[in-house]
Amino acid sequence: MGVIQNVLAVIVVLGLLITFHEFGHFWVARRCGVKVLRFSVGFGKPLWSRFDRHGTEFAVAAIPLGGYVKMLDEREAPVAPEEQHLAFNRKNVWARIAIVVAGPLANFLLAVVAYWLLFVVGTTSVAPVIGEVAPDSPAARAGLSSGQEITAIQGDRTRTWEDVNLELISRIGLDGTLEVAAREGEASEARTYRVQVSDWLARQDPPQPLETLGVIPWRPDIPPVLGQVLEGEAAAQAGLEPGDRIVAVDGQSLDTWTAFVEVVRERPGERLSLRIERDGEVRELDLTPGRREAQGDPIGYIGAGVETVSWPEEYRREIRYGALASVGRSLARTADMTVLTLDSIRKMFVGLISPSNLSGPITIARIAGDTARSGLESFIGFMAYLSISLGVLNLLPIPVLDGGHLLYYLIEAARGRPVSEAAQAVGFRIGLALVGTLMLMALYFDLMRL
Repeated sequence: MGVIQNVLAVIVVLGLLITFHEFGHFWVARRCGVKVLRFSVGFGKPLWSRFDRHGTEFAVAAIPLGGYVKMLDEREAPVAPEEQHLAFNRKNVWARIAIVVAGPLANFLLAVVAYWLLFVVGTTSVAPVIGEVAPDSPAARAGLSSGQEITAIQGDRTRTWEDVNLELISRIGLDGTLEVAAREGEASEARTYRVQVSDWLARQDPPQPLETLGVIPWRPDIPPVLGQVLEGEAAAQAGLEPGDRIVAVDGQSLDTWTAFVEVVRERPGERLSLRIERDGEVRELDLTPGRREAQGDPIGYIGAGVETVSWPEEYRREIRYGALASVGRSLARTADMTVLTLDSIRKMFVGLISPSNLSGPITIARIAGDTARSGLESFIGFMAYLSISLGVLNLLPIPVLDGGHLLYYLIEAARGRPVSEAAQAVGFRIGLALVGTLMLMALYFDLMRL
């Protein structure tokens, strides 16, 4: 069931993002007087298609990993004399630039709308309150302590742990002082703590900002009660069900979910004797955790999740703005995430971020499924970030991408004449090889994560 949900979630996400991207090209092409022959969501053989009154074919194809807008173009096929004024290649360079840029801009617009919706409806998140500070860690040496709430990183406000993580990750490669503002309680004034760092998070795979800082988030005591059990995994095979409370493992009593997780992770492939409580009755079960790799070390897993617990009100942060204020907030969030994406690409090229952080369709499907199960709020947030990533990647100056075409047209605008077809053909081959290599690398790292 989990795999099916992941597949359905990624089809919905990619289908929506691709449709918006291609609609951007389509809408501007129509307004620039270019005839659109086909608007396809997906590649390969069409599963469904229809024609509109302008002669454009709208199609949904079998492979949902992309899409395209095919326009009338004399470089691809002969064009009747009476339709030559409708050909893409006959339009002036600024019209062609507008058509090319419209796809990525549509993705940024979709992200703005998604963030606006989240800000208007409101989201509830967990306050970034420190639970523990690891001894002799950067946070401990700076003077941070348990119970403090982190209010800012390098002067940028942080209201949730998501904000804290994004601010810390955006500083990858920092040498020097990381300024962390924290307060003892809501009524107290924040104090700035100066954390000394060197090559902050550089080349970590994956980056673990909180662990590196030495901060463990505060969490309520979570009882060892199962909230979900995945079909076909070790927990289901052992007969565990949602609602079961783990009382003891191998005769050792357990009080928290964390203690149970630690036992499972430390004993992959070993039989565990469980005592559980179900519907007021105590039962005995045998459970053998599966095995997977995490940073080169084997860990156990059982394919089960914990039952959700309520957080105390003082640790919850509700983020909501009015419809007008949300416009500015959504534009700012989209801009921040765009800058973070571009900076991450730059740092990957200079070696500060490991290429193994590249993600392909498998990881996207897994995250899409996880966020869909977490709720509409998480799903929309993930979709917004993925839309920004798609927009940024398409604007990179790589031939075969929108950014490559944009580069050619900007050169044409500056020189007053087009880039030669021979040069474009060479660039196309280089771009195709580069994009193909990146896709293979992303798929390889996806498989390694499995």
